[in-house]
Amino acid sequence: MRYQNEAEFNAANVFGKGQDNVNFAQYFTGASFLNPLTEFGKCPVFLANVTFEPGCRNNWHIHHAVKGGGQILICTAGEGWYQEEGKEAASLVPGTVITIPANVKHWHGAKRDSWFSHISVEVPGEETTNEWCNPVTDEEYNGLE
Repeated sequence: MRYQNEAEFNAANVFGKGQDNVNFAQYFTGASFLNPLTEFGKCPVFLANVTFEPGCRNNWHIHHAVKGGGQILICTAGEGWYQEEGKEAASLVPGTVITIPANVKHWHGAKRDSWFSHISVEVPGEETTNEWCNPVTDEEYNGLE
């Protein structure tokens, strides 16, 4: 279900919107919010609910790892997009689970006309790093239907 009204979306967003995602704002087009569900460094798997305002998306990025690693997205509210480099974008709705292998360039975010949330699972691995790349252009993003 698409949500343009923030109050209606917040009522459906069971894991909560969280706070402004200030530490990573430079890697997003539009406003995003972060609600950690586990405490970084105290739990072997970091989970956070990430919320995107309509039209918000993160830059292309890569979760590098020598072994293991990658990311899992569990879509929880609203509607969004996920795209791997060289592939068609996939529509995201609540219940969609995306498994992103390590070393795959990709991006994800809200549709133009809907708030969107997903739980981000950082998959443990060896020698993991995150590389932020170029923003998703308006031309790339606006071409999605």
